Amino acid sequence: MTSTPSPPLARQLAAAIERWPIAGSFTISRGAKTEAVTVVAEVSQNGRSGRGECTPYPRYGETPEATLAALVAMQEPLSRGMDRMALQAAMPPGAARNALDCALLDLEAKTAGQRVWTLLGRPAPRSCTTAFTISLGTPDAMAAATAKAAHRPLLKIKLGGDGDGARIAAVRKAAPESELIVDANEAWTPDNLEQNLKACAGAGVTLVEQPLPAGKDEALARIKRPIAVCADESVHDRASLTDLRGRYDAVNIKLDKTGGLTEALVMADAAQALGFEIMIGCMVATSLAMAPAMLLAPQARFVDLDGPLLLARDRDGGLRYDGSLVYPPEAALWG
Repeated sequence: MTSTPSPPLARQLAAAIERWPIAGSFTISRGAKTEAVTVVAEVSQNGRSGRGECTPYPRYGETPEATLAALVAMQEPLSRGMDRMALQAAMPPGAARNALDCALLDLEAKTAGQRVWTLLGRPAPRSCTTAFTISLGTPDAMAAATAKAAHRPLLKIKLGGDGDGARIAAVRKAAPESELIVDANEAWTPDNLEQNLKACAGAGVTLVEQPLPAGKDEALARIKRPIAVCADESVHDRASLTDLRGRYDAVNIKLDKTGGLTEALVMADAAQALGFEIMIGCMVATSLAMAPAMLLAPQARFVDLDGPLLLARDRDGGLRYDGSLVYPPEAALWG
């Protein structure tokens, strides 16, 4: 008498809001914060579970509570068998889909007994240099913060509009050897754009992120850009790439914008095909949010996955950071 294998159990979803104190504060042109508020999704089936973490971003109309509700609403479709590919149509790009997409990928890898990059047929990530962020402040305050990080090979400098020329000059003096990239977070205007780009070029900055507000960046196509300009708030998923040509030289891919690694990998391929350089970015979050983005690092000119370095503490079993080198995740963390 032969026994019939038990049917697989339905997938179960758990989600929760988590709060992680930031070491000091994190300041950009839109304001300062002292904690990172993330949402974690965990999908379990047949004794295995996969996790994903996202950071809801007010700039895109997201809140932790709404993100949590959007995830909870996916329990019924998941129990009916919704897979990761069906998820792409079931939820819009954004933080909630990112957490669930990454949780499903983690579960797939653990169920298959393979690392996620092998499962997806992608190159295995290796250790790489991540940028380290210097928050917006006065020139003196930014110079002091930069001096403490001047041993790092790549620094990302947050700027904020008026007085940015003095800020970047002070930063460069404090870190004469570091490669500098700049993030204006939409704070410049068409009137000060060329002046600020010239100041950055004079300080040897390699890249400027999102100088003008998304949707109001036409001036970038009308000027001669002395250094490369990267889209961040102006780019989300594949659908937003085409309109960026002629204005931007690079795109910042963040999983919270693409709605997960599934879309991010396809978007990176599409961006490269259009001639854009790739930057891999993050929100301030724990290593669980950084781990999936490591799969994009082999395609990236710039890697900015320093979120855990800005926290007072990371989650247990987090990514290994050795100075500015970040290493691929262990399977127990993700993937």
